[in-house]
Amino acid sequence: MCLAIPGRIAEITDPSEITRRGIVDFEGIRKSVNLAFVPDAKENDYVLVHVGFAITRIDESKARQVFESLRELEALDELEPPGVSEPELEPETETL
Repeated sequence: MCLAIPGRIAEITDPSEITRRGIVDFEGIRKSVNLAFVPDAKENDYVLVHVGFAITRIDESKARQVFESLRELEALDELEPPGVSEPELEPETETL
């Protein structure tokens, strides 16, 4: 099941109509998000984000309600970056 998560637009990094992007803050976790579907959204607005795209604006009180529900379900962990980085791969060596 896929879920749209609310976040606050912290910064608009590309204002172009087609490639519009910004940094969205999800309760301390910041991600780059496509904002082309919400051309009227501005910094500090809340948006619902689904698979990297902001799909609609949402008011702050509803965004906070959703975050509270996610906390109760302990579902916010999925937004956290992994705690352990993947091991570095050894460079390939050419054999003759």
